[in-house]
Order: sequence, then structure tokens, then C-alpha cells
Amino acid sequence: MSFLINLDSTHPIAHAVIILSLVALCGLLLGTLKIKGVGLGIAGVLFAGIAFGHFGFEIDPTILDFTREFGLVLFVYTIGMQVGPGFFSSLFKQGLALNVMAFATVTMGAIIALIIGHLMNFPAAAVAGLFSGATTSTPSLGAAQEALKTMPGVTPAEAAMPALSYAAAYPCGIMGIIGSMVALRWIFRADPAKELAAFKAEQGLESKRLHRLSIEIDADRFHGMKLGEMALLRDLTVVVTRVFTRQTGLVATASPDVIIHNHDVILAVGERENVHELCRLMGRPARIDLMKEPGEVKYRDIIVSHKAIIGQTLGDLSLEELYGVAISRITRAGVEMTAVPDVHLQFGDRVRVVGDSDDIKQVAKVLGNSMDALNRTPFVPMFIGIALGVIVGSIPIQLIGMPAPVSLGLAGGPLIVAIILGRIGRIGPFVWYMPLGANLALREMGIILFLSGVGLKAGSHFVEILLHGDGLRWMASSVFITILPLMVIGFVARLVLKHNFMNISGLLAGTTTDTAALTFANNISNSDAPSVAYATVYPLTMLLRILSAQMIVMFFR
Repeated sequence: MSFLINLDSTHPIAHAVIILSLVALCGLLLGTLKIKGVGLGIAGVLFAGIAFGHFGFEIDPTILDFTREFGLVLFVYTIGMQVGPGFFSSLFKQGLALNVMAFATVTMGAIIALIIGHLMNFPAAAVAGLFSGATTSTPSLGAAQEALKTMPGVTPAEAAMPALSYAAAYPCGIMGIIGSMVALRWIFRADPAKELAAFKAEQGLESKRLHRLSIEIDADRFHGMKLGEMALLRDLTVVVTRVFTRQTGLVATASPDVIIHNHDVILAVGERENVHELCRLMGRPARIDLMKEPGEVKYRDIIVSHKAIIGQTLGDLSLEELYGVAISRITRAGVEMTAVPDVHLQFGDRVRVVGDSDDIKQVAKVLGNSMDALNRTPFVPMFIGIALGVIVGSIPIQLIGMPAPVSLGLAGGPLIVAIILGRIGRIGPFVWYMPLGANLALREMGIILFLSGVGLKAGSHFVEILLHGDGLRWMASSVFITILPLMVIGFVARLVLKHNFMNISGLLAGTTTDTAALTFANNISNSDAPSVAYATVYPLTMLLRILSAQMIVMFFR
């Protein structure tokens, strides 16, 4: 066994792999331990790394730095790829009020952290770590460390400080987030069952699901009109997929050239309210269900995987006119949408096509319909994106009042580039799409490598600072950084903006980007209703926390 003892000098890479693997293993096992349903999760890796570092386990500094930084790049890049497609739209739709509150929450947290840092005479590096740990934001920690590297005259002790204060604040951060939810629920006497029912009514969840209805035509103004000429269908965003004509007694595909007569029956697809409004204007509910009537009409869900059509609209493709089919709906990331002509197709969309079998096969060729392409991770675009992100993050930016140029670093650059590329979707032959399973796997690997490196580097000083330094003051300070912004925003959301508690709990979890808090919120409501608000504010919050941590270091050091 003597070769293992000398492995750090004879085979430093093998030694590093073994230590990192042991840290990851112990940390992941630690993260599975829960007290009343609450655990450290992936942060267990950080505390395992601190323990290993405290007991003298070390690896080559160059290998450690590469492991930590590359893990951070993987983590933030995969986050950007996930949130990119919906990032900009989430800011301006129904989530605008939620995102304004998320912005206020992050801003308040940063200001409170700076005030506490000034009163307690904490260094800016420690304040940045407190700000990150109090809201359990690991990318924020990485951003702070990257910003420190761009600053002149940073000592090794100062460079290690964000990780130390982050580790001290993290446990209080988790309990503070969950405690805020419990306190607000008690203060507002919120009944989860009633709040869930009200949430569904407010969100119109039932009406937003797509519905089918067979309608018998009984309106003279539509008699003899082609389906493609009916502006009413476009106004109500309703799609007609099948037609039963009294003349033929057969069910046929509802192509734009089909002429409608009184007492014909159409199958309309759209949101419940819109479909029933169409029924009121065009006739009455039919006694027959066209989905159950015999005929040659079939339907099939086809996957969009052909690179050439990504970004084009259904109207651009003219599938209905060219192939005599009807497109009834598009499913994207589990959400159904009516297939109106101006919908832009994205890689991985599932398009429901109605028509004859041969026509559906032709449409499948156009759209691609390759499950293999959907599941395959496009590594070439991924590494292009990572390289561009690192380049953007390395660009020096001269800010007023700063003695030296700063940069976005390995946290900000890859994140921003990934968001932009994810939103664009495709440039020439390159498609910026990553299967969810691959995204989660790479993200977990990245955060494990990053936290392992951070923990190992901080471990040798953590216990000493906790017991004899500022550690206990950091822990106490983090409680205020966590709770005050969440409670203020909770009161504003409930008392001023009259938000449902499902929205509030999802907002609190989303503004801290904490999945443990989201799980707790979902458990309270016995549903995934809080996930709506969480997903709405998550992209903006993630970006703001990364930028805020960098600004704390750059402007207040």
C-alpha cells in the first residue's frame, strides 16, 4: 500500500481524482440526510470538501484550480442553456410583477449585506460570500471568486474568504428561506387547499388547457365559406382539425380549402373559453363526437428535429396547404399551445398533425421526427458556446472609479452567452439545444467539481475562523440577509398586490434559486403550483445574483 501514500508525488492526477471522488461521494451521501424533510442537498459536497481539507487532504493547486473553474463553467453554461429560450419572454408577460419583486428582493439582499458588512467591519470578499450563502446561490459564490481574481493586490486569505463566509451562512440560509415561508403562512392564516383552488382560478389553468369540441354549424354567414377564409378562427386562436359533411357522410381532414355548409360538424381545438365562444357564434354543440366517428383521418405527434426549419413559423411552412393536413397543437417543454400560424418552431417541439396516413408521413419528413436527434447531445455547439463564453468573460471592461479593468469572469461570461445562444436556438448548421437529461447530468457534474474544489481549498481555515474568527458573526449576520428581503416582499405581494400564497411561496423559492425551498413549498400545497412562480423568476434572479456578487467585490472592496 506504500504506492498510495506517495501517490500525490508520483501520480498527482490520479491522486487528485481519488480525493475528488471521495469528497463527492461523502458529500452526496451527506446531502441525502434530512431533518424533517430538509437537507443540504448538493451543498453537502462543499461541507465534505471542507472536512477533507481540514484533515489535511490536499491536491496539486493547479489541478485544483482547473477542476473548480471548469466545474463552474459547466454549471453556469448548462443553466443558461436551460433558461435561455424563455428568459426574455418571462420578463414581459404575466410574470412582469413577479420579476419586479424578484429584482427588489435581490437588490434588498445586496444592500442589507453591504450595510451589515459596513457595521460589522467585514471585508467585501466576506460580504459577497455572505450574500451568496444566505440565499444558497452557488453561481453567485463562483462569480465573487472570479471577480476577486481580476482585482489587483488580492491576498490568498482574501481570495479564500468568500467560500468561508458562504459555508458559514449556507445552513442559516436554508432554514431562513423555509422559515420565512412558514412565518408568512402563519401570519396570513393561509389554508393550502383554499389557496390552491384560488390559484387555479386566478391562473385559469383549466381554461388554458387545450380542449376539443364538435360543433354543428348553424349560422348563415358561414354557409359556403372556406375554412381558410374564417378570420374568426384566427381571432380566437382556435384550430379546426376534422370536418363531417352531410353531403358525403364522411369525416375528412379540415384543410383550408374545405367549404363549410350549415349542419356540417367541425372539430375545434383551443382553450376552453375560446372554443365555447366559437360554438356560440357558429352554431351549437354537436350530438356526435368526430374523434369517435369512423373515417380515414388519423393523428400523430411529430418531433421537430430538422435543423432547416428551426425558427420558422407554421405559416412559413404552409404544411396545411401543401400536404392537406391540419395542425392542432404544439407541445413544448410539457406545455400545450394552439398551433396558430405565427408560432415559431423550436428544436424538440411536438407537433400534432391530423390527416391521412400518407400525408402525415410527408409532414414527418419535413419536420424531421428523429427521436435519436432529440436525445443526442450536440457537443460541437456546446464547446463553441463554452469557448465564446470564456472569451466574453475575459474581455476587460473599464468602469468609472475602478483602478483597473474588470471582467464578467468564468461565471458571468458563459452564463450570458448560453442565455443568448439558447434564445437564438440555431445559427447555420449549429443548434443550441441540450436534452434535459444531459443538461442535468452536466450541471450536477459541474457543481460537484466546483464545490469539491472550493471546499478543499477553504477547509484548512474554516474551523479556525468559525471558532476564533468571524465565523459566528457571519452566521448571525446571514439570518438578516436571508429573512428581511423575503419577509418584506412577502408582505408586499400579499397585502399590496394581493398575490395568492402559491405564488408567494414559489416567488420566495425562485428569488433564492433554492430547489430545497421549492420542494418544501410544493409539499405545503401538495401540488406543483408554486413551480409556476419559481420558473418565472428563476432566470432573472440567477443572472442578478451573479452580477450582484461581482459588484459587491468590485465596487466595495
